[in-house]
Amino acid sequence: MIPPPLLHALRAYVRHSPGLLGKPWLAGQLSDYLKQHPLTATARTHDGAVYPVVTGDVIQRYLWLFGVWEPHLTAWMSPRLAPGDLVVDAGAHTGYFTLLASRLVGPTGRVVAIEPSPAFHQALTANITANGRGNVRTINAAVSDAPGRLTFYLERATNLGGTTSVRPRTVEASFEADTAPLPTLLTEEELTAARLIKIDVEGGEAAAVRGLTPVLNGLRDDVELVVEVTPRTLAKQGRSDAAALGPLPHPASHPYGLPNNYAAESSPAGLGRPAPPVGGRGPVTEMSDLVFSRLDVETLPSKP
Repeated sequence: MIPPPLLHALRAYVRHSPGLLGKPWLAGQLSDYLKQHPLTATARTHDGAVYPVVTGDVIQRYLWLFGVWEPHLTAWMSPRLAPGDLVVDAGAHTGYFTLLASRLVGPTGRVVAIEPSPAFHQALTANITANGRGNVRTINAAVSDAPGRLTFYLERATNLGGTTSVRPRTVEASFEADTAPLPTLLTEEELTAARLIKIDVEGGEAAAVRGLTPVLNGLRDDVELVVEVTPRTLAKQGRSDAAALGPLPHPASHPYGLPNNYAAESSPAGLGRPAPPVGGRGPVTEMSDLVFSRLDVETLPSKP
């Protein structure tokens, strides 16, 4: 067992010391240890939000260990949003990007957080309250292309964020949720005011984008979409990323690829040197974040 003072010292080295000397290896070792020896604690992220965590789950583990989830997307979003903006977070889970956006858009901005899991929605609302964020509206539903009801599956408890409507080979738990297109879940004013729409729905991205497509031309010209693409789950549905996501009939239709590597060993480099979204993408062969923007450049800047 690693004594708590040493564990905190090693975490501090991975989080805060300059350079990468030994960090990827150490990050991997610490992540494995915290997975095998779950720690119940409070995590504080780099932007100051606090979360109760149990480190057996990968998202909660990374929040405690690194203070960041998806460092490349976090680094791009942080200067991209401005006070007064409206953000839609579809597939909000327990609220990491919801709370990040809430702070960035400030008291004059708003966030709409959509999460189908009753348990995660409860944790989401608790985290919003605990962090004193009054500019977030939550919706307990699933984003799709039509009203209905879907069964969602949890493959393993060590990756709660992997809950999906595409049945995996093994199922540890399941629940049902109502579905609806984004234009139905949002008010007309929220839809037309949205500056950023983030869709992270674990294999349901094709249906989520189809549900949004009929109203794309009614959105702001400078709206940007961030869609997490999971080729493995799309393939199970007989779809590819191209069939699911493009071309989009809107000025914000230029695609950019952003790394989305969940290996603990990659996190120190992501924290120290986050990659920007890069245009000219080919077929997506592994889990990635795709950013769609009206800008047509080689590298999408962090500031609009």
